[in-house]
Amino acid sequence: MKPTLLILAAGVGSRYGGLKQMDGMGPSGETLLDYSVYDAIRAGFGKVVFVIRKDIEADFKEIFHERFSSRFPVEYVFQELTKLPAGFTPPEGRTKPWGTVHAVLMGEEAINEPFCMINADDFYGFESFDIIAKELTKLDPNGSEYINIGYKIKNTLSEHGSVARGILEADANGNLTQLVERTKVEKTATGARYETENGWVDLTGDEPVSMNFMGFPPSAFPLMKEYFTEFLKKNGNDLKAECFIPNFMGEMSKQGKAHTKVISTPAKWFGVTYREDRQMVVNAIKELVAQGKYPEKLWS
Repeated sequence: MKPTLLILAAGVGSRYGGLKQMDGMGPSGETLLDYSVYDAIRAGFGKVVFVIRKDIEADFKEIFHERFSSRFPVEYVFQELTKLPAGFTPPEGRTKPWGTVHAVLMGEEAINEPFCMINADDFYGFESFDIIAKELTKLDPNGSEYINIGYKIKNTLSEHGSVARGILEADANGNLTQLVERTKVEKTATGARYETENGWVDLTGDEPVSMNFMGFPPSAFPLMKEYFTEFLKKNGNDLKAECFIPNFMGEMSKQGKAHTKVISTPAKWFGVTYREDRQMVVNAIKELVAQGKYPEKLWS
């Protein structure tokens, strides 16, 4: 059974100033999403499921549908503020998405096999897709083993402002012991730091972080739904609170409901949080093409 790639592409790009998932940055206008799909398919994934919003559906499909659907199975699911568990409705004035747990839950209707979730606007590298594809083919669809690919935090930060990162802690055997989403992480002269209610906490920069590159069996969906429902009970009237996948994974591991394997990757990660990050990404892709790791034009 080939694994499925679930791509979270419903973001609004508020800090970037536009829809990053549709911004062409490769030499032939390729988006970061193009490179992820290209790497996933050659790593052995069998299907791609896109999580998008209804208001971007036409523009998204105009760019991507033909190039992808002619090569492999593609499905679309929609993340909308009103798609909530029974008994819940968005509070008046809520415009912010509910977060990555909600986004992943949208894929339940289209996924029956182990899957990898990624962000549409990040570059993860072929090595990471190759690692997780091999791991996912070994997963029991009804089991409780999860996978998290870890990147060094110092290699994932922006020069232009703070970012959110899920910081990983694992035991000597590589089993996750804690995963906490820090919403304000920034680069420093000696490494990195993140802000808490009690002030700043310094990091060396070598700590592994989750970049929303995770693997799950389909049996994870019911647990996600329970977790999201509890989140709504506590935060459903908050106009900005979000429910994050890293926190879900960490909590399930802590409670013993799941076993998460943390795997380090040698791959280079880069992405665009701010508009000022864009040129760095363009240059990085250009260098990878020059090295022969990608063709000048992905989809010929």
